[in-house]
Amino acid sequence: MGSRAFARRVEQLLRDQGLSMRAVSRKMIYDPAYLCRVLAGKQAPSRQFAEALGHVLNATGELVALATASEQAGPPTFSDAPLRISGTRGAGFAHAIRETSQQLVALDNGPLGVPVAEPAVRAYRIVRKRLEDADYDPRYERDIRAAAAELAEVAGWVLFDAELHSAARRANQEALTLARSSGDTCMERLIQQNAAMCCEWVGNHREALAITQGVLERGRLAPRVEAIFRVREAKAMAGVGRTTEAVRALSAARSLLDDGTRDDDPYWAWWVTPGEVEGHLGHVLQEAGRTAKAIDVFQTVVNRPVTTTVGHAGMSDARLLQCLLREQAWQDADQLLQQVMAAIQTRSSKRVRTTLWRTAEHGRTLTDAPSSLRDALAHLADVTDADLFGF
Repeated sequence: MGSRAFARRVEQLLRDQGLSMRAVSRKMIYDPAYLCRVLAGKQAPSRQFAEALGHVLNATGELVALATASEQAGPPTFSDAPLRISGTRGAGFAHAIRETSQQLVALDNGPLGVPVAEPAVRAYRIVRKRLEDADYDPRYERDIRAAAAELAEVAGWVLFDAELHSAARRANQEALTLARSSGDTCMERLIQQNAAMCCEWVGNHREALAITQGVLERGRLAPRVEAIFRVREAKAMAGVGRTTEAVRALSAARSLLDDGTRDDDPYWAWWVTPGEVEGHLGHVLQEAGRTAKAIDVFQTVVNRPVTTTVGHAGMSDARLLQCLLREQAWQDADQLLQQVMAAIQTRSSKRVRTTLWRTAEHGRTLTDAPSSLRDALAHLADVTDADLFGF
């Protein structure tokens, strides 16, 4: 509750003083993306940030008090934001859109394994219709379009993760148009990353490479942003057989994360972690036939303590299982399979579940494998192919 109270008060002060977030962030010497993240409730304001912002807005004591309350607050609770996207017109409309996006992301990455593609698309359709009908206060159009771009980006991601690739591509295109029309280059970068990822996943490696290298050649990227684009570049290179260059690009991506998180990281980069990069390295090695090395990398990933929970968690487990079965490492495969089964009910990612299902379907036919392992793989195939809404 504290973060939201802080955000609402700052939005009110900005409105009352006729200031934009970009103008304020320049006076504070803060990245606008960081301010956007705080106002969207995606990052708790630090005392130092509150003091700097309060100095600009002549409200230091008030904002520091709200920030301190935010630090003491528990995890964010769900609000009525999805309802308010139909009933507000100005700054409240933009804020409701951002809160809706935040709640969808929380559900997608939470422990319940909730599929969110349908509610994400439904929410975006409501917002898009209001934009088409100019049903909003024009004074806040730019901020509303920026918020809508983020919601479209969220829809594009969850559609991709649900393996609805044509719909994901359309959502990304709309998100990119909205981000550019609102001047939100921070969100534009995330959408371009998503677009490259979608191309790579369906085999359009040259298009993915063109998108990625176009961004990298323009430069001026924060280290964490450059890191994820190096990952996308690597995956596209691997797809066209340039494995050595792909491994080199992933090494560069990993080194870009050595300094940890920074205040100028864009708010959406929370999931860009060493484990994310190393998981992609394992996949590149796996696809290149360097299975033993891929196993070493994947085992490092799956055994690392979880510090960032993502909805697509489990992909490295699935790919490690593939490698272990290929190498006939039956005992290790059986141990990993027990871990996979323990977590399967929390896996809503269609991509992860499909990868596990294909792995299990193949594994259950391996006549050299112990019968107990083949039975367990058959059970995994049944579970991953089951109706998510069945009892």
